[in-house]
Amino acid sequence: MSILIDKNTRLLVQGITGRDGAFHAQQMIAYGTKVVGGVTPGKGGTEMHGVPVFDSVAEAVAATKANTSVIYVPAPFAADAIHEAADAGISLIVCITEGLPVRDTLGAYHKVLGLRGANNPLGRPRLVGPNCPGLITPGQAKVGILPGQICIPGPVGVVSKSGTLTYEVVKQLTDQGLGQTTCLGIGGDPIIGTDFIDALTLFEADGKTEAIVLMGEIGGNAEEQAAQFIKRHVTKPVVAFVVAGQTAPPGKKMGHAGAIIAGGTGTAAEKMAAFEAAGVPVARIPSEIPGLIAELLQRRRTRQKNGTATKANGKSARTAPKAAARALANGRGGAAKPKAKAAVAAGARKGARGANGKKKKR
Repeated sequence: MSILIDKNTRLLVQGITGRDGAFHAQQMIAYGTKVVGGVTPGKGGTEMHGVPVFDSVAEAVAATKANTSVIYVPAPFAADAIHEAADAGISLIVCITEGLPVRDTLGAYHKVLGLRGANNPLGRPRLVGPNCPGLITPGQAKVGILPGQICIPGPVGVVSKSGTLTYEVVKQLTDQGLGQTTCLGIGGDPIIGTDFIDALTLFEADGKTEAIVLMGEIGGNAEEQAAQFIKRHVTKPVVAFVVAGQTAPPGKKMGHAGAIIAGGTGTAAEKMAAFEAAGVPVARIPSEIPGLIAELLQRRRTRQKNGTATKANGKSARTAPKAAARALANGRGGAAKPKAKAAVAAGARKGARGANGKKKKR
């Protein structure tokens, strides 16, 4: 099994005739993804790599029955591309483009959330990104820029803010024979369509995912909220890694737009401490991750063999996915307004349900 994409994914490439869109469309086709069409206004009726090009997403969906879209449109127009895909009925929208203005992303985020409904956390449409590498389900489909040759099918779900370091960790997992159900890059912008809690909920509900690797980075409080969510709602073993930033100076942006320590919060040390307090092992360097995951997988399988597949917090592995989804929906209220995120996090510390506000928006 997998989350979000599989062999039934029918993909559109928005911006397919541009440099990046053309190159990565070819790579996705070569991997075996069903790329059924591309979209570039004004170039409808042409082809790229044998794929028909349409003037609009609506025309492409009508002709190809596409259910997924990946966006390589330049930053000034990428938010409009998200809106267009959502209006056309695309179920999964993956925005690779970086440099989107925060205000533009906020509008696209609420557009997608409004169509899905705030009380339907596992539903569609869903936005992944922007400023992300996309995702891959090994052996079935890849959507984005992740290198397919480093992935193999297996029991480990991977979710990360980082792009390049994700590839490093996945390669190390693969070298140790630890295959992946789905590798998901959620992006490092201040506002993203799918965050850690969304991904954890999806992996918890996936029957084939037996363990999860979570890679965060400095800035914001998404990792701290994820740690609380894991403690309360995730029955599967999780290994965390905070991507670099351990010596980052306060107030300085480090790579991603969201990777900035502000007001004395968002440091790597705080995030690692939050995971450790929640009982989540934290790797100090990427090469430690495969060993930690292998050990936790062995423990889980031993418990299952002995008929005690229950986490230390007492949650049944069978009922936890539904409980997590309910907590996610209830804790986020109607639309997960950015200004409410700090209150959600504070409520979690006091024992309020869910501890599952989304990433703090700035």
